[in-house]
Formats: sequence, structure tokens, C-alpha cells
Amino acid sequence: MEHRVLGRTGLRVSPLCLGGMMFGLWGGTEYEESAAMINRALDAGVNFIDTADVYSQGGSEEIIGRALKGRRDDVVLATKVHNPMGEDVNQRGNSRRWVVREVENSLRRLDTDWIDLYQIHRPDPDTDIEETLSALTDLVRAGKIRYLGSSTYPASRIVEAQWVSDRRNLARFVCEQPPYSLLVRGIEADVLPTARRHGMGVITWSPLAGGWLTGRYRKGLEVPQSRRVVMLSDRYDMNLAGNQQKFEAADALAKLADEAGVTLIELAIAFVLRHPGVTSAIIGPRTIEHLESQLTAADVWLSDDVLDRIDEIVPPGVTLNAADAGWQEPDLTTPSLRRR
Repeated sequence: MEHRVLGRTGLRVSPLCLGGMMFGLWGGTEYEESAAMINRALDAGVNFIDTADVYSQGGSEEIIGRALKGRRDDVVLATKVHNPMGEDVNQRGNSRRWVVREVENSLRRLDTDWIDLYQIHRPDPDTDIEETLSALTDLVRAGKIRYLGSSTYPASRIVEAQWVSDRRNLARFVCEQPPYSLLVRGIEADVLPTARRHGMGVITWSPLAGGWLTGRYRKGLEVPQSRRVVMLSDRYDMNLAGNQQKFEAADALAKLADEAGVTLIELAIAFVLRHPGVTSAIIGPRTIEHLESQLTAADVWLSDDVLDRIDEIVPPGVTLNAADAGWQEPDLTTPSLRRR
């Protein structure tokens, strides 16, 4: 498997990054199968693993730490901080108090002395970005983390963070982790060009659009039901126009994949990896079978003709359902912020 440089760091990572969101209670994946997936991915050439403190409330980090015994030095290990980890109102967010405390918890759960890439999981409108970057810089100097990254930041906040790092002589975000798929192409308009201008790597999440691009959403088939469908109804409710458009697009893309001689899963992941601004795509398998179906995508090269056909189905820069963007500015979602 080829390796790509993460931004301007000189750090080389595999184009497929193994995501740990399904390890533990969230995905119902026990340690044995999670460890088997980790070892299979590493044996296939994957050297990049991404998780977060909030996944299974620390369970994913614990599973990964245990599974990497004896192989830790071979892995670029990434995790994230921001989401609630307890009832205490200060056990969340991007404050210095929480970031400094939670990195210690992640180190303990991962059973490691350092974290290669520590990412801020979402923007925090209540915390000055200088506060967060200052705390992260201290952690870099203490040797607890190697690199900093952001996740699901809009372009304006990416630029703000870069400016603050430059003006205050603080460590900078070396990469961004946004959602990107055949159905969620909004970042092509701003985030991807912004990241390239600032020399940042891009690690995309949900290349299969939360299951929409697995081949299960086809005309003539019953619409899948799952816990995720219930929890994230705005992304799956077929009564919503955006989801109807996703259904139509997913069916058309599946037909295109058949014509191209690849699976829809391979088409979806290969599409993400084909963009010159993308470093790696996070795959989040729940079973060994899921993993095997996704590993082959690293060897698929899509022709320009196929890419042109994709653009006809979902135009560049378009996200069919805004809910799939992962995070929206409060100014768009909170009426009181835009009304006197």
C-alpha cells in the first residue's frame, strides 16, 4: 500500500486510516474481533489508526491500546477530544482545563507514552482558539503529543487557527478531518482548497456516507433500519427531501459501479482518495467482512470518464443533506444570534 505525506510534516501515512468508532459498545464489536481487524489492517499495509475519547466512552481507546501491544511503534496513532465524557459540565469542550486533563486519560486508555496526532473533535464557540492551541502547544513541548489536528472545522475557523498559531508562535493544526463522500461533497468548495493553501493534510471521515454507499440503499430493496437510523433521523428519514435525493443518487451510483466493474464500496472510497487534497480516508468497519470489503478500494483507480459520470449524479461541491456536514455554525442554527 502506498503511503502519503501528511501535510508538510514529513510523516507518511497509509491512504486508508482504520477508524475505531465501532470498537466497543457503540458498534457492538467485542475485543477479539476488534483486535483481529486491527491486526488484519496492519498486515495489509495500513499504518494509521484514528479514534476518539468519546467512542464507546473510552472503550475504543482501551481496545486499541490493548491490541497494539508489541506493534505500537509501527502505527501512527490519532485520537480526539471535545465531546462530553461525563456529567460534569467541564468534562467536555476545548478549554485548557479539559484538554490537559483528558489527554492524560487518553494516554492511559491507549496505554502509550505519546499520541502521534491529537485532534480537536469539533469547534467550540465558547472557547478562544488561542486558549486551545496554547494548551496543545504545551502538550507538544511536554512530549505527550506529536502533532495537532482539527476535525469538522469550517474553512473560516481553519484559517483563524492558522493565523493565531502564526501570530502567537504556537503549534499549528497540521491536518483537518472533515466528512467527505460521493453524497457529501461540500468541502470541495472551501475546506479542501483552504487546507491545500495552508499545507495541511486532510483525513476524511465517513466515505460510505454513514452506510448509504454500501449497496443497501437500492430501489427495490427495503430501506435498512438500525440504531443509527433512529439516533440520527435527520440523516436517514426518507420523508426529508435531502434523504430522498441521497437515495436516488445512491441507486444511480450503484449502477455506475456495476458498469465500472467495481463494488459501490470500492467506488465510494476510491473517489475520496482520488482527490489531490485528500491524504487518507477513514474506514470504520464493524466486522472483519466489512474491513475486507473496504481494503480493496486502495487498489482501485477511477478513470476520468467515471469521475465525470459521478459529477453528473452529484455535482462538485454539493452536499445533498446539510445534516451530513457534521457541524454547522451556531449563527445558522440559533435564531437568536441573527435577530435583534
